[in-house]
Amino acid sequence: MRGRIPGTNGEITCTSGGLVRIGWCVERFGEHPPGALARVAVVERTRLRLHDGERVFPAVLPTLLRRARPEARPVVGDWVRYVEEGGQRLVKDCLARRNLLVRADSETGRPKPMVANVDEAFILSALDGDFHPRRIERYLNLVLAAGIAPLVLLTRADRAGAGAADAALARLAEIAPGCPAQVLDPRAPESAALLAPYLRPGTTVVLLGSSGVGKSTLLNTLLGEERRRTGAFRERDGKGRHTTTERALFPLPSGACVIDTPGLRALAFTPETELAAFADIEALAESCRFRDCRHEREPGCAVREAVAEGRLAAERLAHYRKLLAELEARRRPR
Repeated sequence: MRGRIPGTNGEITCTSGGLVRIGWCVERFGEHPPGALARVAVVERTRLRLHDGERVFPAVLPTLLRRARPEARPVVGDWVRYVEEGGQRLVKDCLARRNLLVRADSETGRPKPMVANVDEAFILSALDGDFHPRRIERYLNLVLAAGIAPLVLLTRADRAGAGAADAALARLAEIAPGCPAQVLDPRAPESAALLAPYLRPGTTVVLLGSSGVGKSTLLNTLLGEERRRTGAFRERDGKGRHTTTERALFPLPSGACVIDTPGLRALAFTPETELAAFADIEALAESCRFRDCRHEREPGCAVREAVAEGRLAAERLAHYRKLLAELEARRRPR
């Protein structure tokens, strides 16, 4: 599986004053550009809330940027330059991104950028009703296609049946070979220590998952204080309520940054998305007799041969085909 956890392979050296607290690294972004620089902490309709490493303050989003195509508008995690005019701060431009996490509108297929300049994605799933391998597979593909390293976190094990955690970890090993996964309680202080290797200075992490799985609770634990409101969930089905309504960036005491996000009800891909979570199938496909093999009835199909020999799960191939058909449908001219 592509992607890596930057924090596990050595320290990141960062310099540039207070900007270090919010993820600025010369090794990643180059020297500080001229002008006032800050990072987007929250996106509102006509303005942004920026963080300069010391404080959060509002800045007006000019009409040109508001009317730009979705991928060109600032999102949480972006670095922007701003100027002070007429007693207010005005965003001047957006610096080049290292990456952009983007999903598609499930009805129109139009791109919906989420966050930018992210190193790692913590994908949370609750074991008492929210654990859906196919949905996790979609999240994994979303983040890997953006060049972001994933870590799956399984929560609410105490409310699941005996053996649920082990069964879920085994299932994840099937659908996401090589992807790290942990079982944790987002409320427990020990969780901060468990995740410390992934939260080195200069690292930015985005929290992803359905409503009520513990994203904001985990954020509060990592911050060491109650900064985000958390909600209850229904006992009968384990579904959470939407309490987080906006994406927001928070600096951690460790020197890392975490971006909290609302739960997603649908997770569709843009036409440009690659099926990066299926690198094992694509590697097998290199040995197919025909370059355009669809792994259905074609002779000499190395992928179906792997299924027949038990080296690849038939269910995984079926979901790959489903997502491939979904992408092909989105790529057709309308």
